[in-house]
Amino acid sequence: MVNIPRLDLDSYISGDVARRRQFSEDIGKAFNDTGFVTITNHGLDKQLIDKLYEDVKALFSLPDEVKQKYEIPGLAGQRGYTGKQKETAKGFTAPDLKEFWQIGQTITDGDPIKEEYPDNIMVDELPSFNETTLRVYRKLEWIGTHLLRAIAVYLDLPENYFDDKVHNGNSILRTLHYFPITNPDALPEDAVRAGAHEDINLITLLIGASADGLELLTRENTWFPVKAYGEDLVVNVGDMLQRLTNNKLKSTTHRVVNPPRELMGNSRYSVPFFLHPKVNMDLTCLPQCIDENHPKQYEDITAGEYLDERLREIGLKK
Repeated sequence: MVNIPRLDLDSYISGDVARRRQFSEDIGKAFNDTGFVTITNHGLDKQLIDKLYEDVKALFSLPDEVKQKYEIPGLAGQRGYTGKQKETAKGFTAPDLKEFWQIGQTITDGDPIKEEYPDNIMVDELPSFNETTLRVYRKLEWIGTHLLRAIAVYLDLPENYFDDKVHNGNSILRTLHYFPITNPDALPEDAVRAGAHEDINLITLLIGASADGLELLTRENTWFPVKAYGEDLVVNVGDMLQRLTNNKLKSTTHRVVNPPRELMGNSRYSVPFFLHPKVNMDLTCLPQCIDENHPKQYEDITAGEYLDERLREIGLKK
């Protein structure tokens, strides 16, 4: 059995001491085993999710020449549009069969960190997309903060350990379009919708997808399909959290496979939220995650330095 439990976030936010502790134990054990959970009762309502996917489909239906005017050189794909087959998973030669749009942090409280972030790119043709994605970003940031509190408790850290590190953090909301594969025989052998990879950030929150395809690599080295119920979020550990915890929490390899041949003409859409801390967060392994049986595995590095390193590896930054 692959341990991907379905957990009720409201039991942590509103529950008594015992229910909150149980939630922390359950998410910690799953993140130790497979790095994945699904989350229900998270507060992101179906109406907003439906509106999000409606706007995402409208965005990627725009003509290529319109989308390309929002592809800004020098931003390493961190804001606005990134065109088809521009990102390549580490270790792969063929780029992923996708295009995407990224929305970053919007500072509203006067925090001077605002100067470190590029402005978000507004879609002139679709003001609804701009409004919806900002609402979703804020909601997922709130959800992610509570999930990190539960993780902090599991790690025997103060519950609010991550709060100041992710407040106005460098998080990214990515809207993804895996475009139809019209001529599969012409593709390189390793060309897939998303090559096997691990996420860079602390945790990733995925708002469903319009089709199957997400798979994780088990400890037995087999691929296991990950599916969510209805409006559940799929949440997984990123490499930054794995480094911080000296591999106690697992950043699991995952991919998005191509569909069966008869479905290759269909698009697939998905919306992950990559929860990043501020760039100055120290990712030095936590002392409580190091002992005789678990020696320190990683060199000291900040979140910003690590992000820069990884963006270069996947071809988004030169």
